[in-house]
Amino acid sequence: MTAAAFLFSLMNTLVRVASADLPPLEVAFFRNLFALISMLPWTLSSGFPGLDTRHLKLHLARAVIGVFAMGFWFTSLALVPLADAVALNFTMPLFIVAGAAAILGEKVGLRRWSATAIGFLGMLVILRPGIAVVSPVMVLPVAAAAFMAISVLILKHMSATVPAGTSVLYMNLLMTPLSLVPAAFVWVWPHWQDLFVLAALGLIAMLAHLALARALAAADASAIMPFDYARLPFIALFAFLLFGEVAEVWTWIGAAIIAGSAFYIARRESVLARKTDATSPIAPVAPDL
Repeated sequence: MTAAAFLFSLMNTLVRVASADLPPLEVAFFRNLFALISMLPWTLSSGFPGLDTRHLKLHLARAVIGVFAMGFWFTSLALVPLADAVALNFTMPLFIVAGAAAILGEKVGLRRWSATAIGFLGMLVILRPGIAVVSPVMVLPVAAAAFMAISVLILKHMSATVPAGTSVLYMNLLMTPLSLVPAAFVWVWPHWQDLFVLAALGLIAMLAHLALARALAAADASAIMPFDYARLPFIALFAFLLFGEVAEVWTWIGAAIIAGSAFYIARRESVLARKTDATSPIAPVAPDL
């Protein structure tokens, strides 16, 4: 999980590097394209999972939502200080709690609602509206978190009947052409140096998700979740070394509040899952980007 956090941070840093020459929406398309190419050897060696024809609309809806999430996220990485973007994106599990109640009709108790509210207060600590000037672009990582949460909820809804391999295959196959549509409106032909960065971006994204999958297979999600928050110090280090960005103390305080709330929610869901013999809870692990 620590390796996944490091690789996701490196991937996000490369998004910033690539966005210096190319529009973020185009970078998102190439990320999907090269990640799909990087996955082909594993996919071919293991055999394509069975294509699920019962949930085509849900697969397509998740892919469309994923394109929006990636568009918001990559644009925020190009415009927002990297540490701030990652810290604000930690709100994804908070949106999952709210969405599980509103969309899936799950019963959410007072403890988890309270932890969710405290987590959103952590977001306000980072933004400090009324005290600091809040740029409109600061909304982008929060919007990305909301769309990521919807994607996770759709996956959770399908998980009982759709194998994980099938979901991953559909996500990659559909998001690559779908992400080309918005990219076409801002298209800039990349130089060969850009293609090198974009290929590295796709490969690192694939390796990050491989590390994440191995971590989830080896331990409960709620147990490994705290290691995901290593993304913040990793990204802060990269931002300082490459771009001279220094994260404010309020970013660290707000991120700690959000992380603490999300960790409590994950532990609470783990306890409830064991009581009801349910499947493992959704923990706020790295976003599927």
